[in-house]
Amino acid sequence: MAFKFTILAALIAVSSAGVLPGAYPAHYAAPVYAAPIAKVAAPVYAKAVAPEPYDAHPQYNFNYDVHDAHTGDVKSQQEVRDGDVVKGAYSFIESDGSRRVVEYTSDPHNGFNAVVRREEGAAHPTGPAAAPAYAKVAAPVYAKVAAPVYAAPIAKVAAYPGYASHGYYH
Repeated sequence: MAFKFTILAALIAVSSAGVLPGAYPAHYAAPVYAAPIAKVAAPVYAKAVAPEPYDAHPQYNFNYDVHDAHTGDVKSQQEVRDGDVVKGAYSFIESDGSRRVVEYTSDPHNGFNAVVRREEGAAHPTGPAAAPAYAKVAAPVYAKVAAPVYAAPIAKVAAYPGYASHGYYH
């Protein structure tokens, strides 16, 4: 019932609203309506958070080493930053037992540069007697097969007669 009253009130408001000023003859003054002023709460802004202090010459030094005999995960990294110059290296044992070492530097003059080395024969943490995680398989054998031959359609299929009457093929 309240919905009906809302619709009725909206219709009354629309019908009693003024028309465009250009619709009245020049010797009549167009009615002037003032829009109701709604009270709106002032917006609430979050308190400004002070920005973190700017460090013109940042410096840090970190490193870590992982040697997990249970999972076989062996890796390490170290990095040093002094201003705009970053130097570091990281290494890990690959699945074939070799060790990959990446040494890198970054500075504003030379950009980022990395040197990657591979050290063969690094001992895997599971030991040299452990079986590899993959099996060696022979290369697949492929047979030569003639290319398929495609023929043109033999007969045209007539369209369903009802389509033409419904405007599908106009």
